[in-house]
Amino acid sequence: MTGPEMALEAIGAGAYVVDPQGHIVVVNAQAERLLGRTADELVGKDAHDLLHRGPRGQSLPTTRCNMRQAFHAGRPAQGNEDYFARADGSLLPVSWLVTPYGLGDSPSHTLIVFHPVERPDAGPGGAAELSELERLALLAETTTQLTSTLDVDEALRRLVALVLPRLADWVVIDLITERDEVRRAAVVEAVGDRFVHHEELEGPMPPVPETSPRPLSRALRGVASTLAGPETYQMAPDSGIAVEQRHLFDASGMHSAAIAPIRGAREVLGAMTLGRTGKPGNYTVADLPLFEDIARRAGLALDNARLYQRQRKVAETMQNHLLPQMPRVPGLHMTVRYLPAPDASQVGGDWYDAFTLSDGATALAVGDVVGHDLEAAAGMAQLRNMLRAYAWGHREPPSRIVERLDEAIMPITDVTMATLILARINRDDGQWRLTWTNAGHPPPLLVTRDGLADYLTEGHGLLLGTGVRSTRRDASVPLPPGSTVLLYTDGLVEVPGRTLDDGLHRLRQHAAALAHRPLSSFTDQLLERVHPPGHDDVALLALQIPS
Repeated sequence: MTGPEMALEAIGAGAYVVDPQGHIVVVNAQAERLLGRTADELVGKDAHDLLHRGPRGQSLPTTRCNMRQAFHAGRPAQGNEDYFARADGSLLPVSWLVTPYGLGDSPSHTLIVFHPVERPDAGPGGAAELSELERLALLAETTTQLTSTLDVDEALRRLVALVLPRLADWVVIDLITERDEVRRAAVVEAVGDRFVHHEELEGPMPPVPETSPRPLSRALRGVASTLAGPETYQMAPDSGIAVEQRHLFDASGMHSAAIAPIRGAREVLGAMTLGRTGKPGNYTVADLPLFEDIARRAGLALDNARLYQRQRKVAETMQNHLLPQMPRVPGLHMTVRYLPAPDASQVGGDWYDAFTLSDGATALAVGDVVGHDLEAAAGMAQLRNMLRAYAWGHREPPSRIVERLDEAIMPITDVTMATLILARINRDDGQWRLTWTNAGHPPPLLVTRDGLADYLTEGHGLLLGTGVRSTRRDASVPLPPGSTVLLYTDGLVEVPGRTLDDGLHRLRQHAAALAHRPLSSFTDQLLERVHPPGHDDVALLALQIPS
């Protein structure tokens, strides 16, 4: 770094030096940042032609440019209400100081020092006019609102409600999809106390240009936050995105906009545009830090929501592959349901199974492995496969099969604890009979066609994985014609704020009321009445003996 460059870097504001013809010869890093231009883009250019603009972005004749007049006069001067053009076409309101400056062997250079100021026509309601307490309160509210949901659409709705109408008349959210495509996800206008969604302005967008200096393109590349106005996009478009932005400004009537990148932990996720139509005045560079903070928090929330949704997609696919299809058993109706917990990973340890045994009977199982994640689902798959192998390979009662399974859980699987009901159903001399054993699971429910509902509490033993050896017992009941047997996991009877007995009573009451329904209708109506919305996941297996 040369001596003149080091001297300029020591100045705590933007600074550059021009030669006697007005061409820039040295510029400091602060000026590069404020102008959105590199030193290579500045050095050698006529400062007046490149930078000096009027309040509406128009070019200025040298006779009307205060800085140019001070330069020609060769004496110190200063001003407070002038404008520089940034690389993206937006305007930078500046106060400035011009003074003669000796550079090397030439004493006739001129130093220009400048720093951003709030535009004098900035009206009420701008972010720059919020008090520090109001800013902190808004950022705290943004953090709380956006981080308390793992749904992308809900996060966008909350973001809109946070900035409208407090900071803007319009908000536009552009998102970069996982396939690197741009989608205009939200275009919302504040009209009085309601929000108007302009779906006609939403939808897919052209790709992000790699070198465009326009504000939205820069924000979508994660370069910088920028101010913009209608004039920014009135020049010949350099990309498809610039065409869409011109259409946005024309359709909305925005006279001032601020555009901030939405960054995630590893990549740029999109951009947030705040626009003014009815509010007086224009945004200023003093507004940008707050908008950047809001966009940064939005990026973290969207990043978490996308990660959750990816995990949920994997989980749902895994769950669909893990839960089996039901076998067809002549003379017997069976149906199953699985309801994932909406606030978990959409997969867990709840499961059901039904399969034909080597002696011709049908095995039924419902269980619950501790946990609500992919690890629990993997443990469930291990447990289910081992149970199938033991049940098929050993013609033994359910209690002995579960004893074998319990002995193998700790040394062979990753399952810590689990509950399980294993039953077998077979027909002997025209009579259906259910035989089962219960390892710490909620009891099966038997409902007759006359509406008598009773829990099958016999055959109960310890849950799996305790390490305690115990002799398990079997229980058996005949199943009368028209009766229904319900095997389920605890999510069906555990209701927040109520005891387990309350949940069991509620299930029995509704099951009895639905006893006359066909099995599919019985199951759906029962879930609708009993399952607490937004609560734990549920696996349910129901079978019905024809009348």
